Amino acid sequence: MTTANAGARMAKPELALFRVLFLVSAMWNFAGAIPGLADSTGMFAREFGRELADPVMLAIYRGAWGTALLYGFGFLMVALNPLRHSGVVVMGGLGKALFALNLFYMRQNGWTSDLAVVVIAGDAIFVALFLLYLVRLKRVGTSIL
Repeated sequence: MTTANAGARMAKPELALFRVLFLVSAMWNFAGAIPGLADSTGMFAREFGRELADPVMLAIYRGAWGTALLYGFGFLMVALNPLRHSGVVVMGGLGKALFALNLFYMRQNGWTSDLAVVVIAGDAIFVALFLLYLVRLKRVGTSIL
């Protein structure tokens, strides 16, 4: 089924909600990525409660925030046309799920600050909503890959 046909089968209010979901998810990514890129050592200290002095680890940490920034732009693309860019949602959702699980593991081992709880909860909520979005696409006959 084409995206135009799927759009005809998905109610306009539901499409509007998905647009808002992906706009908010983009803002969520930007809220971490921009300060993470602008002040990587400060963000690391807030997130992990210790100094980031190793230049290699700093580059890796900054790279992770760069990836989050790119996903933010991807979620903006999805917000513009939720019926077309589901592959971005699959990749972004998997990234959020894996990041949240890793951060949860680090939190359980006492390696992170309380900020991690907010990030874990936020990403878990987005993953659940992304799954709902993918299920809805599938039900209206749109390919999700």
